[in-house]
Amino acid sequence: MCIEVSGTEGYAEHAQSLVKRWQNISFADQHKPVLHLIPEVPSRILDVGSGVGVDAAAFAAMGHTVVAVEPVDPLRAAGIELHPSSRVEWVDDSLPDLAVLLSRKETFDVVMLTAVWMHLDEEQRRRAMPNVTSLVSEGGVVIMSLRHGPVPPGRRMFDVSAEETIELARIEGLQPVLILGTDSIQQVNRNMGVTWTRLAFRPESNPGSGFDVVNKSLMRT
Repeated sequence: MCIEVSGTEGYAEHAQSLVKRWQNISFADQHKPVLHLIPEVPSRILDVGSGVGVDAAAFAAMGHTVVAVEPVDPLRAAGIELHPSSRVEWVDDSLPDLAVLLSRKETFDVVMLTAVWMHLDEEQRRRAMPNVTSLVSEGGVVIMSLRHGPVPPGRRMFDVSAEETIELARIEGLQPVLILGTDSIQQVNRNMGVTWTRLAFRPESNPGSGFDVVNKSLMRT
């Protein structure tokens, strides 16, 4: 029996249509605001909430090694089938605890949480941030996106502010290096008025070269 993970409501039931929709999203277009934060040399990347693996496959094509975390069985199965790669390891795990990953005691140069954080309620977000922080290596980066706008029927989402997220990260020793507001690249979401906030953090002890907070929270790209 498949146990539905809190926050994944509505995804398994619509997996077939989501696979087609997400496959048509350009990796370069979606992540243009944060691509400068991705290392140019082969690195270890953790993609939490990997969906059907579009991002994981793109990172692997760049030469990175990727751990793709996806708790929804049909999406994970589709990703494995659509994007077979020796550079991508698929893991059945979920926020806020990420118990499987934490048990491995590994760290990553990049920790990606794309369109994931808004599925957690306030208590879950507080539990999740220390776990996410423990997975980023010294000098690494955490990259997140926050969704704002109408919630699709059958989904579980919360309108999470950048301010709250930055404060939770600060408590765990993460410093913001990017705060950027953008429109959605999907026309159906744009029509509904959906917008996004892109955030990136580095450990305070080692913010990395070129450390510069970019605050463009009112900018739309």
